[in-house]
Amino acid sequence: MGRQGVTIGVLALQGAFAEHINILTRLKISHLAITPLLVKTPDDLQRCDALIIPGGESTTIALLAKLAGLLEPLKGFVKEKPVWGTCAGAILLSEDVQGAKKGGQDLLGGINVSLERNGWGSQVESFEAPLAVHGLRDPDTPFNGVFIRAPVILELKTDPSRPPIDILARISPPLLPAVGSGSVSGSENGDLLDDDRTVVALRQGRLLITTFHPELTRDDRFHDFFVRNCVYGG
Repeated sequence: MGRQGVTIGVLALQGAFAEHINILTRLKISHLAITPLLVKTPDDLQRCDALIIPGGESTTIALLAKLAGLLEPLKGFVKEKPVWGTCAGAILLSEDVQGAKKGGQDLLGGINVSLERNGWGSQVESFEAPLAVHGLRDPDTPFNGVFIRAPVILELKTDPSRPPIDILARISPPLLPAVGSGSVSGSENGDLLDDDRTVVALRQGRLLITTFHPELTRDDRFHDFFVRNCVYGG
């Protein structure tokens, strides 16, 4: 039996798209032939079976997508095919964003969540944290989450017309920032274990978001998960 082939695009308008391409290029999955593709035009997008939207600056990515004639094609793609958004990409795949820049934020939608932009604060407040991730290869080995001006998930919303949300990873409650008008303290940890704000990775059908940057590590397990479960298993 020959190998199945799939073209996975990486939106290459701004942000960490090269890092995603590098991991996809070296990713090895038996019986699957992966062709990475930089996506800069609607024609590029039409060639893709799946798409990754990288970390970067979500407002800039949306503006450049609009200028390239990609915004509406991307909205259509999200409705039909597997898409993974990391950090800024997670913002673009959400239904609602708080803390948007003046003038608002164009979104692609697709995942029933509300996010807060830069929820952990500025660049200097970036951090790394070990994450236990459901469904990854070698599940007993923590995944190093790299959080850079990362969004915080404020709320998981229920929509019976869409697939259920599958929570893949949560962050330790003591690492949570103050969000909106509320403040999180270590003494409240027992009440926060199921708080939506601790969720940092989730899947809804063929759509996947991570509020951190798996592409900035040498660990290819999230890319492996996306291909196996969202692209081929969705």
